[in-house]
Amino acid sequence: MAVKIEQVIGLNVPESFFGVIVNAVAKAGGSVGCAKALTINFRDKDYSAKTGGFHPVEVRLEKRGIGWELIYVTDFAYQGRLDSELVKEIDVCFVIKRVYHMLVGWLSEREGKELLTLFVTNFVEYYNTGCYQVTITTE
Repeated sequence: MAVKIEQVIGLNVPESFFGVIVNAVAKAGGSVGCAKALTINFRDKDYSAKTGGFHPVEVRLEKRGIGWELIYVTDFAYQGRLDSELVKEIDVCFVIKRVYHMLVGWLSEREGKELLTLFVTNFVEYYNTGCYQVTITTE
């Protein structure tokens, strides 16, 4: 299945990020079929609250005409000392063109773009190490 993802004006991401998404979808093969939405999960099987590792990342795409639109990218991290739980650390909402960080809330436009660039660049590098197991849920 060919995947063409549209850039979101105001929150551009590097083409290398789209390459990761297209690669993940291509590896899934026919399982994405005629889906109207894709939720792609990237998980490091060894990530835990005690030992650390690569944060889980979730990407949501929705079909728009002949292309796909980025809806969100979310980075999760364990928080808490005794009863650690996965929470959203970075949440990029392409629909409203805003970036959220759990420590400061919604970022200014400039700060959001800077964090998005850093986050996506690092994510692509981590993905290229082969640390993630990828699953795709279709709707």
